[in-house]
Amino acid sequence: MKRLWAKYRQSRDEDHEELCTTNALVVAAVAEAKASSGSRRLDSQPGSTLNEERFRESRGNNMMEDYFVERPVFSEEVFRTRYRMSHNVFNSISSDLCRYDQYFVHKSDAVKKVGLLPQQKLTCSLRMLAYGAGADQWAEYCRIAKSTSIEAMKRFTRGIVNLYSAEYLRAPTPADLRRLLAKAERIGFPRMIGSIDCMHWQWKNCPTGWAGEYSGRKRVSTIILEAVASYDTWIWHAFFGMPGSCNDLNVLAKSPLFDELTTGRALRSNFK
Repeated sequence: MKRLWAKYRQSRDEDHEELCTTNALVVAAVAEAKASSGSRRLDSQPGSTLNEERFRESRGNNMMEDYFVERPVFSEEVFRTRYRMSHNVFNSISSDLCRYDQYFVHKSDAVKKVGLLPQQKLTCSLRMLAYGAGADQWAEYCRIAKSTSIEAMKRFTRGIVNLYSAEYLRAPTPADLRRLLAKAERIGFPRMIGSIDCMHWQWKNCPTGWAGEYSGRKRVSTIILEAVASYDTWIWHAFFGMPGSCNDLNVLAKSPLFDELTTGRALRSNFK
């Protein structure tokens, strides 16, 4: 098994890294958008507590020195570990989001106070997705208030879905199937397209009346995400929304994964 794993790691195609990372982000963004509890941001009102001074400008400069300058404090390997992607992928997503939504553009407010950098908003959103962190957990590093973190997450997921879903949430083409089958055969898994598995997303604000249906063996309310991924971590199928008490077979029975096959509309391909 160790030899197969080593052979598999050596055979990974580095050329597909950017596409695969964006594909995974689309699936995570869709799941996060559906699981969002719809928290409402409170506006400033007379008599409300004054905003805290978070020194966001100096923290933004420190973040740039940590990761985004010519000679950063932390290396590319550390960046990849903490952001789950390369600098090139991050910069590409940042540029696309800034063109899509002016919310991510660095600008000053009505009193000429400099706002948050795109890197601060994207870092907060990405790490919430990558690590399952709460909205206020990154306040120390990104210096973003909880309400702003939630707003950035909502706009981030909406932007990712609208920008990339047409390209990265699609069915495989005949060329894709030929490439996947050929690659799988070379690494020792002939006639296999990809691997299927389910993961549980915790539903913190699950209604009490639904807790039994959505609680599994860990006694925590969760919603299940089913996904099919190929050797290069490209996600070809995602199905989200089944209660956490279901097992993988129950999810597969409800999943639309084989709908095209059973109706005779699937592409002709031999696989297991």
